[in-house]
Amino acid sequence: MAESVIRDDHTWLAAFMSEAWENHEDEYAAGIAHSIDKSWDAVNDLCAAADALSADAQDSGNLPIYGGRPVPHSADADPSDPPMMLLEPAGVSQAARFLTSASFDELWNVVGARFSALGRPRQEYLEHHRDLQGFYERAASAGHAVVKVVWA
Repeated sequence: MAESVIRDDHTWLAAFMSEAWENHEDEYAAGIAHSIDKSWDAVNDLCAAADALSADAQDSGNLPIYGGRPVPHSADADPSDPPMMLLEPAGVSQAARFLTSASFDELWNVVGARFSALGRPRQEYLEHHRDLQGFYERAASAGHAVVKVVWA
């Protein structure tokens, strides 16, 4: 979303993201939303494997999933509201460049044996990688920020 639209207010963002989740299918089809169900830590591990491949990739692999700054809860916020991160447009562009340049096969070579031993199928992570590439490329092209929420 355009950074100018975002309120740096956890309560407002929680309501906004809740409404976005209600419209998730439409937003996903429009390419303005992406979700990772229950395996975000593993997808982060896949992206972070870039650190083992290149010193140039340091920290870029952490941007797609957990990158950004935390949006603090306000004093009157519902304590059950989920944690949220805001990745500003410069970070979105960096994440897009990383995902475009990171070879899925090379990343999988670093984590694949461990993932396979845990029963995590390669194809699932290839699809996450491709979906994230497209999502971040579109957001970067539009100059948008990315809001992330972790619902447990």
